[in-house]
Amino acid sequence: MKYEPIKASLGKVFNNIPVLRIIFYKMLDLLLLRAWHIKKELRKIKKQTGPNASVLDAGAGFGQYTYYMSTFSKGWSITGVDIIDAQIEDCNRFFAKINKSQQVKFEKADLTAFLRPESFDLITSVDVMEHIEDDRAVFSNFYKSLKKGGCLLISTPSDKGGSDAHDNDDHSFIAEHVRNGYNIDEIAEKLTTAGFSKVECLYQYGTPGKISWTLSMKFPIIMLNKTKLLFILLPFYYIVTFPFCFILNYFDLQMKHAEGTGLIVKAWK
Repeated sequence: MKYEPIKASLGKVFNNIPVLRIIFYKMLDLLLLRAWHIKKELRKIKKQTGPNASVLDAGAGFGQYTYYMSTFSKGWSITGVDIIDAQIEDCNRFFAKINKSQQVKFEKADLTAFLRPESFDLITSVDVMEHIEDDRAVFSNFYKSLKKGGCLLISTPSDKGGSDAHDNDDHSFIAEHVRNGYNIDEIAEKLTTAGFSKVECLYQYGTPGKISWTLSMKFPIIMLNKTKLLFILLPFYYIVTFPFCFILNYFDLQMKHAEGTGLIVKAWK
């Protein structure tokens, strides 16, 4: 299934009017389980980092997490990078419209080549690494771009059914993925080899999260790939399913999972 065209179609509806875009961000924050886990970790990092931080949002997309971090403090200076020109132009316009262009800037970058030595206190990479073949080059660049003591935060599918792939013969549910998911030992080894002194990996999307993802993401994407006319029915679909997804997301956030289809990874320089 193609995910990027769906995002682009939604962007045409919400992106041009700042207040609608902010509402859309908040809707995604409520609906998407990964946003619950990422925001939980970012709040922890905020307490440790304080009111001033230099941040790289690596693979920022349409700026959902960049916007969230920009609300922490005016002292958080954020660079968002993405490989898609239209995303960069769109995000720069949006943040200029909401008077955050001095705090937040976006630029085009290939993460396999992007390097800013000793520049960032925090690097975030949310649902990005499953799209990049040469992940070792990216992890090395992340390490070199962090200041000493800096933190890398990654969200990515695991090999326990991540991307809705359940064995070696399965392909990712999202066509743009180059890998179905990471094994915990594999990603820890790659980060350690890149130079990181400490790596923590936790499963997310346990049983509650898997059910929530199926209801909130898989079924809608299947429907929208069939016909864009189903955008009309989407609000009614979520009116019915969202209360269940909200409860499932809450339990997934509170539980410790022995296995899960997603990973939250933190690594320190």
